[in-house]
This record gives sequence, structure tokens and C-alpha cells, in this order.
Amino acid sequence: MPGTPDPVRIALAFDFGLKRIGLAVGDTLTRSAAARGAIAVSASGPDWTAILRAVQDCAPHVLVVGAPYNVDGEANGMTVRARQFAAELAARHALPVEQVDERYSSIEATERLKAQRASGERRRRLRKEDIDSAAAVVILERWLEGER
Repeated sequence: MPGTPDPVRIALAFDFGLKRIGLAVGDTLTRSAAARGAIAVSASGPDWTAILRAVQDCAPHVLVVGAPYNVDGEANGMTVRARQFAAELAARHALPVEQVDERYSSIEATERLKAQRASGERRRRLRKEDIDSAAAVVILERWLEGER
């Protein structure tokens, strides 16, 4: 029906990495995202139990995975691994999974966190886990900007 607002959708985003996977959650109403920490990745792969808990806690309508590309936009080995991770998420959770270009998300996340420290908004020092979850926030914000 024209004029009827779209239903609010909750999204859970993942900044996929070989050591950690950053998480962020947000929604289409506020178009904002919040960091949800990071999940460890071991030699045997992601901690799927922790990912299941995050999905259950957030009850998302969609999962968003950052797709790492080279500066020139070409896929690389990490792009393939992120796609495999996205496919496994879809198979395990029966939710739509969308991918977003994540180029420079970690750099942007680091700069945001440094600015928060400089302003006094953030007191503790930056940990790699903080950067990973902040990168997931950047990824989710990019998805929210493109989501209609």
C-alpha cells in the first residue's frame, strides 16, 4: 500500500577475519549500528556456537558480511573466504545474507576509535577486538545507507 512504511528490519553484521570476526547490530528504523564485540576464529574455523548465540540474542532479519576487495575492486583470497563464511551463515541460520564492500572499513574504524580516545569519550586503549567490532559497525552503516 502506498505510504505504508517498510517494516523495521534488524541486521547483524560481521567483519570476517582469520583471527576474529567483529560483530555489530542495527536496524532500518534508526539507521544506526552498535558494536557487539568480536568472536574468536581458531585453526578449525569460526566459533559457530558464539555466532549462534549472537544471532539468537539479536534476532536479526538479515545478516550482513563485509566483502574484502583489493583497492582496485578485484577479489582476492580473503574475498573468497568471506563469501564462504557468508554461505555457511546462510546455511546455518536460514536468513538472508548480504555482502557489502568493506574496503577501508578497518582504517575508518581505527580512526573513529582514536578520535573517541582523543576526545575523552573512550578511556581504555584500543584492542584489536575493538577495531574488528568497530569495522563491523562501518560495514553495517554502509549496508544501512544502501538499504531501502
